[in-house]
Amino acid sequence: MTNNFQLGFSTLDDEINLESLPVSGTIPPWLSGTLIRNGPAKFEVGKEKFRHWFDGLAMLHKFSFKEGTVAYANRFLESNAYKSSVETNKIGYKEFATDPCRSIFKRVTSMFSAQFTDNANVNITKMASRFVAMTETPLPVEFDSETLRTIGIFSYDDKIDSSITTAHPHHDFIRNEGVNYTTKISRTSSYNIYKIADGIGHRNLISSIPVEEPSYMHSFGMTENYVVLVEFPLMVKPLDLLLAGKPFIENFSWRSDKETRFTIINRQNGDLVGTYTSDPFFAFHHVNSFEKEGEIIVDIVAYSDSSIINALYLDVLRGERPGTIPVSQIRRYHIPLQGGVVKYDVLSDESLELPRINYKQYNTKNYHFVYGISTYGVNNFANQLIKVDVSQRTSKIWFEKDCYPGEPVFVNSPTSTKEDGGIIVSVVLNALNSKSFLLILDAITFKEIARAEVPHHIPFGFHGQYFE
Repeated sequence: MTNNFQLGFSTLDDEINLESLPVSGTIPPWLSGTLIRNGPAKFEVGKEKFRHWFDGLAMLHKFSFKEGTVAYANRFLESNAYKSSVETNKIGYKEFATDPCRSIFKRVTSMFSAQFTDNANVNITKMASRFVAMTETPLPVEFDSETLRTIGIFSYDDKIDSSITTAHPHHDFIRNEGVNYTTKISRTSSYNIYKIADGIGHRNLISSIPVEEPSYMHSFGMTENYVVLVEFPLMVKPLDLLLAGKPFIENFSWRSDKETRFTIINRQNGDLVGTYTSDPFFAFHHVNSFEKEGEIIVDIVAYSDSSIINALYLDVLRGERPGTIPVSQIRRYHIPLQGGVVKYDVLSDESLELPRINYKQYNTKNYHFVYGISTYGVNNFANQLIKVDVSQRTSKIWFEKDCYPGEPVFVNSPTSTKEDGGIIVSVVLNALNSKSFLLILDAITFKEIARAEVPHHIPFGFHGQYFE
């Protein structure tokens, strides 16, 4: 890989609060909300180093818009994992691919315990009208959306069993409820699908699906009537998590002899509708799912296997060890509810990751546009933004030399009725001046309309949300 993007995998220690950033171009006057982004910002503690991009200690970044101006603040999420690292100058908690436990006794006693990390560095959402940061352990961390001050672990008012979960919950704006699932890993493991009404902290179990060897699933699909679990053959034997002595993800093994399973659950009564299979593939991110003429359509960012996980170890990304990032495909899987062969189409010749759509208006519905990061050039890190029309199979690109954009977040214009009537906001690392900027594109034309310069680099993050 070329190496001018590697600043994005270096620690940012500074925490600042600025009333305004210098802006070039014109920020739409109707833009008056807040973009909060999440991601790792500290990649070493004392002499110890985190091993994987997914391991770094979480930092929140807030961009607040008002009358054509933008304010900026950033602050570490002061989780127990973060506070332990500050106090001891050592990595103290088990992360995705980093395990500080030195003995078999410590490994066994820490598994499924408070030592499982609360380093919520993946996403942002609201639960019971409170703002929380999320990761794949079932320990969301509440924070103050004005000051970014950490409040503490958000505790659900229920007893749903959970070992791991997804940081990509869905929201139903018609029924005013969130939907997510957890994986209970034990002698009798299960996928526990639940819903949670807006404004409360009590989850209601929709269904519990038993599983012998759970799959690693970073996200899931949802339609108007169904939950779609795509079980990739990246699987774990529960006992291995206790006894193998490996970091979390390294206990999972890719089983190329196994198929990928599409498990469909009725959202209303919890019934298992069916399990459908395809050739093996892997994915982190679903794009959208919807029902159409007796089928469930599942659009997903697919890889041929799980080698993408190994490509995101920090020594590979920093060029200290050979490796390349596998190429993804936007695939549309057709799941016939009455039975039959699962088939897929490729929706674009371009690769894409960190997909976003006009979620509020088109999630669970037939749609046209998906936005994401993409790569121009061979063996390079994602260095362009892309807009794909999944109906016309066409695309538009934003590219600027030596710039590396993050996840594009769609913000709907209050006066537009078009699916793409709005803007795209993305945090971009400029490798030439070692700083980042917030980029604003017209979502229809995909042309730049403004940017706001940040006085430092922002490490590559994962996900964020815009709040009106």
